[in-house]
Amino acid sequence: MIQLSEHGVYLLHGETVIDETDHQQLSGRLGNVPTKDEARKGTMAHSILKAHNTVDDMEQLSLKFDSMTSHDITYVGIIQTARASGMKEFPLPYVLTNCHNSLCAVGGTINEDDHMFALSAAKKYGGIYVPTNMAVIHSYNREMMSGCGRMILGSDSHTRYGALGTMAVGEGGGELAKQLVGRTYDIAYPEVVAIYLTGEPKNGVGPQDVALSIIGKVYECGYVKNKVMEFVGPGVKNLPVEFRNGIDVMTTETTCWSSIWTTDEKVKDYFTIHGRSEAYKPLSPADVAYYDGCVYVDLSTVEPTIAMPMHPSYTYTIKELQENAADILHLVEERANSQIAKTAHLDLMSKLHTDGHIYVDQGIVAGCSGGTYDNVCAVANILEGQSCGNGTFKMSVYPGSMPTYLELVKNGSIAKLVESGVIIRECFCGPCFGAGDTPANGEFSIRHTTRNFPNREGSKPGNGQLSAVALMDPRSIAATAANGGVLTPATDLPEETWDEACEYTFDDAPYKKRVYWGFGKAEPADELVEGPNIKPWPAMEPLGDDILLKVCSKIMDPVTTTDELIPSGETSSFRSNPLGLAEFTLSRRDPAYVGRSKEVDAVEKRRVAGEAAGDLAALDDELAGVFEALAGAGVAADAKATEYGSMLYAKKPGDGSAREQAASCQRVIGGLANIVHEYATKRYRSNLINWGMLPLQLAGATPFGLGDYVLIPNVREALKGDLQNIKAYVLGDTVKEFELYMAPLTTDERQILADGCLINFYKH
Repeated sequence: MIQLSEHGVYLLHGETVIDETDHQQLSGRLGNVPTKDEARKGTMAHSILKAHNTVDDMEQLSLKFDSMTSHDITYVGIIQTARASGMKEFPLPYVLTNCHNSLCAVGGTINEDDHMFALSAAKKYGGIYVPTNMAVIHSYNREMMSGCGRMILGSDSHTRYGALGTMAVGEGGGELAKQLVGRTYDIAYPEVVAIYLTGEPKNGVGPQDVALSIIGKVYECGYVKNKVMEFVGPGVKNLPVEFRNGIDVMTTETTCWSSIWTTDEKVKDYFTIHGRSEAYKPLSPADVAYYDGCVYVDLSTVEPTIAMPMHPSYTYTIKELQENAADILHLVEERANSQIAKTAHLDLMSKLHTDGHIYVDQGIVAGCSGGTYDNVCAVANILEGQSCGNGTFKMSVYPGSMPTYLELVKNGSIAKLVESGVIIRECFCGPCFGAGDTPANGEFSIRHTTRNFPNREGSKPGNGQLSAVALMDPRSIAATAANGGVLTPATDLPEETWDEACEYTFDDAPYKKRVYWGFGKAEPADELVEGPNIKPWPAMEPLGDDILLKVCSKIMDPVTTTDELIPSGETSSFRSNPLGLAEFTLSRRDPAYVGRSKEVDAVEKRRVAGEAAGDLAALDDELAGVFEALAGAGVAADAKATEYGSMLYAKKPGDGSAREQAASCQRVIGGLANIVHEYATKRYRSNLINWGMLPLQLAGATPFGLGDYVLIPNVREALKGDLQNIKAYVLGDTVKEFELYMAPLTTDERQILADGCLINFYKH
């Protein structure tokens, strides 16, 4: 059972939770009850944030991290941004992994060119280079970079190492570039929510089951959005460290900001096994700690769980799905088909056979969440002597790192898997972002990966190609495989299945022989190796005093993911080519958007070049009509002094990936602003700001439609004010006045927007 507190809570001695409204019990236990502000200092999060804050103010934090990490979808752009901003050397350990897109069949030299760029950057600036297929980004950082009380910043949303006592944050590339040039990560002090664990999971229940159960409870209501999840309580000690890691990495899907766990002897043993005993120290809340909320999780009540397409929060217990198969499958179909292109249709009802069972087509265990040592051992034990397929069902396993792979070979798990028909893949994130084991059209895949958003399995609904992914724990995936593809919870397996334990050992020989460790050994004279597809960021103009926006896409979905803004998968082959990648912006959600935005951008470029004396009305007949209509309505607007750009409307965009391309792709083809009701995550909003995109918000009804124009006069002046009641005008059939606002911005963020982007900001 998972319950949410309606109020803040006090945690006493790490064990006892008392609701803040229970004054009698609080005074009975404590006598003088400390204030919330004082007791907030008792959280683990507070002590770590204070240690990394560079200013005295704990309300507005300015953080510096212990290390950073990026993979090959993001590091080229980050390094290029930092170079353009004056970076001479990496000032902190920076891990560059190559676990994304390395197997995309795009032809040419694109992928390896990026990897060679990273190796040359590691040598030139003093970085750490992890070669292709050596380790998934988060597996490497857990094994080699985590430490109790540390903070790590990564350009991947699943940068989460809280179970190892490390507060980790996934952000867009701009925030990493700031660290590389000696600046800080600025954020208001976040709220902290206790995740209070009791009990012990039953046999057959794994970390993904626990994680999905929590996500299903907290995501929609935003209970932990942009907050820290702090795992405490007597249930923590009942979980192996890898089990904790599996829960922790999925906290991203709750939209929390970061996570942290109490540490114990099991964590100490983990660091000792990895030859890093100095990285351990005990972490626990103070005797009295205040939390802004509490999620109560009785681990003994968690059942094998499935997250149905197309979001990790669409959760059901597997038994619930089995018992109500027709109703749930129909509901999922309707919900999914409302999210995808009309050229494709999700059919799940066909997976319900006449025998009453649900049949799936593929099983995948992969990446930082699925491909852990404990998970793969469990799969191997379940499938020993079994067959994982009959010609239709197929299964693959992707270990998280080569040291993990090595131990799985030594203990015989790999042999068990191969003998059962499982295909063993490289250490690769592909199934998590749509570049590995794409199912056939119409197939249904069950996966222990981090996400099941539309297109995350690699299908292209815009081209009529559509498959679907549900998230499950490896134990139930293996149980399903052993049952011929019939959806099966692992708790249905005999109890003796769980008798064999796999003792974990770690051998870093693969890393010692392949990883380039250059931190502190920069070679400034070395040249960067840049392949022909690696292109610099195009020039950005500073923000105009007045701006005119054309509505180039209007998305009415409840939530818009970053994968819809810029698809993952094979499109990421152009990750190092800003203009090339931008051609795929919204391609699987609104394919006409790129053409509309580029038309706007073409006119703006002519204005900037001084054509027609920079008069927008003289450059375009339709714009001439816009300014004429504004004048007729008594709205002062100077067509010679107005910046022109495209605009995207969405209700709640930005759920999902930290990739800055979700914002930069809009920007490089003429985007100036988003107007939304709510931003799903801080990281997406930060990406918009760092790329000079105004993060505008709207209260009430949407006053404009696709193709309409929005004038925002005096916008630079508005950036200097309270950011509320920003006057705007929409020109549709008539000219109407309405108001916009922006959530709080730091002084630097205001200037970044005024300058046009982070690169311009650092140039000034």
